[in-house]
Amino acid sequence: MENNKLAKYRPYYNKEALGSKLLSSARKAGKKVVYYVMLLYYVLQSTATSMGDKAKIIGALGYFILPVDLVPDVMPVVGYTDDFAALAWCIYSVARNVTPEIKAKATAQVERWFSKGSGMRGSNS
Repeated sequence: MENNKLAKYRPYYNKEALGSKLLSSARKAGKKVVYYVMLLYYVLQSTATSMGDKAKIIGALGYFILPVDLVPDVMPVVGYTDDFAALAWCIYSVARNVTPEIKAKATAQVERWFSKGSGMRGSNS
């Protein structure tokens, strides 16, 4: 994606909007989608990540947060397919930034959220 195309998603991406979207839709989206979101979130926080890769991540996370999708999130089973595709493409694009430490942080956060009875409470920091 070009930077001008990413600009339309920028207003949708911020830490609060991401947290809200995850809290409201994580169980429907599934563990894998949430894991990809958390990977990208932690890569975005890294000072080692280039501005170009950060722009890609903001675009993908902005699309995830965006209330209007190609495939509406309310559709059972297929609702998060487009979100997953955007996240997977982004992970592939920025894979060189995904360190073992980032994987561990993302895994730990997802496990906390999806543990029995957790109710998706906790921070994404």
